[in-house]
Amino acid sequence: MSDTVPPQRQDRQPGQQHQMEPRPRAEMADYRGSQRLASKAALISGGDSGIGRAVAVGFAKEGAHVAITYLDEHQDAKETLDLIERAGRRGIAIPGDIGNPGFSREAVRQAVHAFGRIDVLVNNAAEQHLCERLEDLPDEQLERTFRTNIFSQFYLTRAVLPHLPDGGAIINTTSVTAYQGNPGLLDYASTKEATVAFTRSLARHLLERGIRVNSVAPGPIWTPLIPASYPEEKTAQHGAQAPMERPGQPDEVAPCYIFLASQDASYMTGQVLHPNGGTIVNG
Repeated sequence: MSDTVPPQRQDRQPGQQHQMEPRPRAEMADYRGSQRLASKAALISGGDSGIGRAVAVGFAKEGAHVAITYLDEHQDAKETLDLIERAGRRGIAIPGDIGNPGFSREAVRQAVHAFGRIDVLVNNAAEQHLCERLEDLPDEQLERTFRTNIFSQFYLTRAVLPHLPDGGAIINTTSVTAYQGNPGLLDYASTKEATVAFTRSLARHLLERGIRVNSVAPGPIWTPLIPASYPEEKTAQHGAQAPMERPGQPDEVAPCYIFLASQDASYMTGQVLHPNGGTIVNG
């Protein structure tokens, strides 16, 4: 039987986690860390909610200090910082537009100033806008989606690289839509396929520097992006078409990032992990 969510809609992007019902499981309440990221520091874009929050808390439970970026969801960001600190690690939250290259440089500067280092970068921030007809896709939306979803990964990675040590890790968030496509999310799906190519190319580019680069391609996960993107009736069916017949939760995705950030994944680069509820994809 499908395990779906109540109809709901948020009228702004990015969405806000504290307004969702039920709230996504992003607190990693049952996760027990083993210090796999002890004394490391991570920078996570879009770390205020959803998958980004779960990754931030999971990293903290594994011993890492965590800096998160977010646009303007101040309450969500504060909740994430509280969870990081409750896990016994330091956290900072940096508001701004990740599609602005100047902000990327400033976010890195603040993270390095706070922690003295960056060992792990997670390029996670993204937005999506439903558009049923290509003829109706505004130029402004097309540029905005690419700027947030893929240009930002170039900007933030470029700014981080001078600080990332041998043994560092970069993890990019792509999507099942990169492999399946989505007729109502043409621009979003295109950016996610670009993320796969960026991951594979960057992995080879950074081999000699000892930096691993991998991706995670979530399926239908219950995050603020969903009620902020779809009408109420579509939100209520989110995840129902997955083989597991339900949306995934952020705390079911975060362990992929923890694994890829740690030395457990020392022989993996240029790869994509697929927490998607059982959908078979090639790649």
